[in-house]
Amino acid sequence: VRITALGGLLDVLPHPNFAQNQILYLTYTKGGEGNLATTALTRARFDGKALNDAKDIFVAKNWSNSPTNFGGRMVFGRDGTLFLTQGERSITPGRMQAQQLDSLLGKIVRINADGSIPKDNPFVGKPGVKPEIWSYGHRNIQSAALDARGQLWTVEHGARGGDELNAPQPGRNYGWPVITYGVDYSGAKIGVGTAQPGMEQPVYYWDPVI
Repeated sequence: VRITALGGLLDVLPHPNFAQNQILYLTYTKGGEGNLATTALTRARFDGKALNDAKDIFVAKNWSNSPTNFGGRMVFGRDGTLFLTQGERSITPGRMQAQQLDSLLGKIVRINADGSIPKDNPFVGKPGVKPEIWSYGHRNIQSAALDARGQLWTVEHGARGGDELNAPQPGRNYGWPVITYGVDYSGAKIGVGTAQPGMEQPVYYWDPVI
């Protein structure tokens, strides 16, 4: 695969019981045929010197030749499930897929520590919908953390302006690219404006960005 502008190794996260099991999780840009790439998550055991028994437990089936917006940030929830962010690859088809529930682009994904899908995910059992999805309508989340109450918080980049702080809730739509506080890099308008029924507002946004 070609060198990606915002790809490579994306995140490294120890298992909550790392001291006992030495398991590490790594997200990275996985290459495919024809200069295509996607976001993948591998699990491995670290013996202090090297990674052993590495195995992909999640590969987003959204291959693209776009070199940017892979997401890839991870954080464990208090229940032991794993949140993983997915960018929309900063191309028009990917932007549109951020609103489509049969695609993982522009989503927060929630999986179990072994890569299986939690039974209480919001879209489990719904036809034509990816059961890994926790929330959707995101652009490119590159920051994620839990607060003292166990609430997930994320920061995603807008285009020109409109970087967002969100506290994503299960099954909610965070609007991209239909609503945003930013504009395209060309200065062109994106979407319909800053609000629409059924779409969440950010907790805070920056415009212009810092």
